[in-house]
Amino acid sequence: MGGASIWHWIVVGVIIMLLFGRGKVSDLMGDVAKGIKAFKKGMADDDPVPDTRA
Repeated sequence: MGGASIWHWIVVGVIIMLLFGRGKVSDLMGDVAKGIKAFKKGMADDDPVPDTRA
C-alpha cells in the first residue's frame, strides 16, 4: 500500500480527460473558481461584531 506517485495522478488525469472531455473539465474548474471567489467575497462582506463594551 504505497502512496500516490506523480505517474498515478497523470494516469488519473488522462482517464478523466477521456471520460469527460476537455470542455467539461474546464467548465468544472471555472465553476469551482467562481465558488471560491464568492466564498471569499462573502467572508470579506461579513459585518464585524459590534463592540458591546461601555
